[in-house]
Parts: sequence; C-alpha cells; structure tokens
Amino acid sequence: MDTSAKQPNGGLFEYILTHYRGIFATVFLLPISVLYNIWFTVRTKIIFFFRSAPKRHDKRVEAISEQVRQWQRAGRKEKLCTSRSVWLTMSELIPSYKTQRQKIKLNLQDILTIDKKHKTVKVEPLVNMGQITASLLPLGWTLPVVPELDDLTVGGLIMGFGIESSSHKYGLFQHICVSFEIVTAEGDVVICSPENNADMFYAIPWSHGTLGILVSATLRIIPASKYIRITYTPLQGLSNIIEQFTKASRQVSIHDFVECLQFSSDQAVLITGNFADKSQPDGAINRIGKWYKPWFYQYVKRFLRNTESVTEYMPIREYYHRHTRSLFWEMEQIIPFGNHPVFRFFFGWALPPQIALMKCFETETTARLREQYHVVQDMLIPVSKLFDALMYFEKHYQIYPLWICPMRILNIGKGFIHPYTENGETDELYVDIGAYGTPHAHPFDGNKALHELEQFVIENKGYQALYARSMLSESDFRKMFDHRLYDIMQDQLKDARDAFGSVYEKVSGRVSAFQHRK
Repeated sequence: MDTSAKQPNGGLFEYILTHYRGIFATVFLLPISVLYNIWFTVRTKIIFFFRSAPKRHDKRVEAISEQVRQWQRAGRKEKLCTSRSVWLTMSELIPSYKTQRQKIKLNLQDILTIDKKHKTVKVEPLVNMGQITASLLPLGWTLPVVPELDDLTVGGLIMGFGIESSSHKYGLFQHICVSFEIVTAEGDVVICSPENNADMFYAIPWSHGTLGILVSATLRIIPASKYIRITYTPLQGLSNIIEQFTKASRQVSIHDFVECLQFSSDQAVLITGNFADKSQPDGAINRIGKWYKPWFYQYVKRFLRNTESVTEYMPIREYYHRHTRSLFWEMEQIIPFGNHPVFRFFFGWALPPQIALMKCFETETTARLREQYHVVQDMLIPVSKLFDALMYFEKHYQIYPLWICPMRILNIGKGFIHPYTENGETDELYVDIGAYGTPHAHPFDGNKALHELEQFVIENKGYQALYARSMLSESDFRKMFDHRLYDIMQDQLKDARDAFGSVYEKVSGRVSAFQHRK
C-alpha cells in the first residue's frame, strides 16, 4: 500500500506506525501476540484435560439467561449485544453499535463433548478453529469443513459465513451443524435442529445474533487421516482455468479438497487434495507449517514454472492452516519483508500477529488509504457466472492472487441463501472469489468500486460475505439475501427485534478501528 499520498498529521508515533508498520509489528506486536497465544493454548489444554468445561457450561448459560431476564425486568431500555471485545472480531472493521448497547457477559470458549458414537462434537461459540483441530486430530477426528484461519470462531462461522476447500463436498460451515443452543430475548434456552424448531435452525446462519444468543453448537465430525495428498496443477488461459476448476469441483467422489489460486488473468494453480493415512513414493512430505517454510501462496506460485502436475503429502493440521501464517497474502501488506528467508528463520514462528492488535494501532492515514485503495472481500458467485466474475475483477480491480474456492449451497429451501436456479434447473455449486490486497487498476476509488461490485453480485444471484465492508443499501441487502424466513422468526420470537435489532443494522453499524477510537 502506497502511504506517500498524504503525510499523517498525528505526530511522530503515527508517522512510525504508518511508514514503518512492518518494523513496529515485528518489534512490538509479535511478542505480545506470542504471549497471548501461549496463555490461551495452556488454558485450553488444562480445561480439555480435566474435562471441567461441560460442568461449567450449564451455569454459564443460566447466568446469560438471567442477564437477559434482568434486561426484561428493567424495561428493555437498550438493545443487547455480547460483551466480547470489539477488537477481537476477524473483520477489519469494528462493530461500533456495541457502544450503545447493554452488554451480556459470557465466557463461552470451550469444547464440551466429543461423541464418537454419534460422530459429533459440542462446542461453545468462541471456540476457534485452532482449538478444534488441536483437540480433534489427535483423537483421529476432524470437522468436514475447517475454515482456514486459526482464530475464526464457531459462533462467527455460524452467525456469519464459513468456507474451506472441502466445501464443494460438504457445503458451508452452517451445513455441518447438527443443532444450536440459543438463549432467546425472553431468557429462555431453546435447542433447535432440523427435527426440532427447524425454522429457527435454518434462520440462524447469517443472522449475526439477531434471533438469539448462541451458547453452543453441535457439529458433525468425520474420521481424519495423518496426511493430505495434494496435487498442484499449473493452468494457462482463463477458459482452461475455469474448465479444469469446474470439473474438479464437481468430482466430489474423487477430490476431498479443491481450491485454485489465480495469479494473473490467464495463470493459475489448481490444488486438489485427498485424505491419506500415509505417504507414498509418488510425492515427498511437505511440512509447510514449519516456521522457516515459505508462505503457502508464494510456494504455490512456483508451480507456474512447471508444465506437469506435482504431488506431495502435507500433515493434515498443517494443510488446514496453510494460509494462517501469511493471512492468505495480507501479511505482505503488514510485514513486507515477512517472507524473506532470514525473517522466516528468526521470526516466522511468531506469525501472524494478532489481528486485534493490528486494529488497535491503525492510524488515520492507514485507515484512509485502506478504505480508498485496499480490498478485503469474499463474493459468492454461481459457478456458471465464474467467467464473467473473473473478467469483472480483471477489468475493475486487477488484484492478484485471487482465492477461488468452490462450495455447495444446499437446496434446503429455507434461510438467507439458496442455490442458483435458471430455466427451472438448480445448480448448488457456487464459487467464493476472495480478493485481498491492493488493486492495480487505475484510477481506483474503493467506495465506487465496492458499490459497483455489489451490484454485479446482486445481478448475478450472488452473495457477499458479511464480515467485510459493505456499502449495500437496506433494499439492496434484502434483494441479495432472502429475508422471508428470518422476518417470520423475528415476529415469532418475542422481543427479538427490541433485543437484538436486525442483521442490516449490525452489518451497516461498523466503522474503521481509527474512527472507533476517535
């Protein structure tokens, strides 16, 4: 990101944060992040070892219910929100609406039970993907869908959006959920599932906590393997990229994992994977999670020099978190020298710094430049519209790499999102186009480009991942997302609107970290 366009006016400290962000992150943010991660890891292991979490869960839920009932008795003067710090969200934005709401205290970050017989795991909403893989994999189990970054929480992935390279087979994170435990606006505890309170179950995903407070979720688990057998296939030409990607994405019985990294308008690497109990002579073992290894996307880019596919074996947990150290490719914007071999050798083990800390130290200049020139968006597009979408990004953004990940949107008939239907034919296959970084299109106006992109997505029956910045009007928001069931549930669940507001209210009520501090 070019920060020379305007000198910051906040003094020496802001100048350092703006122009020497990489050095500041290395010297200050990485050590603090390491200490936090050590504390959190030790705490999680102690709780899991002594199995104390399930005993405390019921008391925690009762305490939450009592806080809601107290809000009722006090006359419902303010809307409610959780007490989780505004800085801990994975979004680059801050939910500023929390400053005007009554906070419900909750400390729900434990894995409760692992039921091997019924192949489920019950977790609290603040459990993150790093905890889950660290706890399940040694027992020989995993989630069918493990969204990439360590710090993504179960609650965020349910109330918002969650995808991974297995989503072409299993759908989104919401589709591996068996049941939800919800505290309603009346303080009641409700269990909902496809068999019990089904309408509520299907309305919860993407609702951003506006139907109730999620206090636990039961998720499906499947047997895990030791390795993932990965094949990298370099592709040339946009039509060929789309053809090979679509073919692999539809081969759910052949590929357990599919993703594609597009490095230019006509160059990409298709990555397919399968569970493997042991390595074979057809490929070496790549421990990509080692601190000294290159960032995954930079490693993948090397395969563009090849003319044939290359196969290797990656330890399963390192595969699941392959993009974590580099935050896909966002870390290059934060620590430009972070992929240098010397930096990786001495400091790679500490990456990435905590996102919350990076937001805390955002300056006026970086906030302005990020809004104007920086992009962090995931757009979900029907696979039949993929060519048009990639051409759109090339024309209006020229931002690479692009993360191209297939997913099934199951034809349930209920909820905010539905599969694509045209001429009476329904196709569940969608594609997440992840755009992260600084566009090279000139001239580029971030606000104008985002508004036009959102209109393109609406016109092509797509969806916007709502963790990201949105400029949708409320009418366009309702046009993009099906609110029919959601509106019914907000009417049926007494006081839900008074307690939690609407999804649009939450999505539109977010600001930059700098604005929040002002």
